[in-house]
Amino acid sequence: MSKTGPIIIIEDDEDDKHIFETIVRELGYKNLIIWHENTDQTFDYLCNTTDSPFVIFSDVNLPRMNGLDFKKKIDDVPELRKKSIPYIFYSTSANQHDVNTAYTQMTIQGFFKKENDYETMKKNIKLILEYWSVCRHPNLNVF
Repeated sequence: MSKTGPIIIIEDDEDDKHIFETIVRELGYKNLIIWHENTDQTFDYLCNTTDSPFVIFSDVNLPRMNGLDFKKKIDDVPELRKKSIPYIFYSTSANQHDVNTAYTQMTIQGFFKKENDYETMKKNIKLILEYWSVCRHPNLNVF
């Protein structure tokens, strides 16, 4: 993880992607934002990049492989698990079963419900990014 590394968004809704990017820029973050519509793209990126991503925001309901199964797949690859990239579920699908599964069957660092209200979304994204901006991390290249 690098505080200046890319912010990864796994989101198949282009409108949600645009809103997210707008909020991140309004909050003053200059990190590159990398958007993937599906988990195949993200897996390829994570396996082949030399980047040290700042954080991953993932929807749950995605084409081909849902976000929960994808996080399990990442956890099953020792090289990817060792990168310890903060993985946040940010989804309209925040039912208790998915939340329980995420916290008990994989390593995640948060599960947030995507709200319909712009200001609430902005407040939540700000909270998440501020937390990871000050959090100690095993792969942080600058303390």
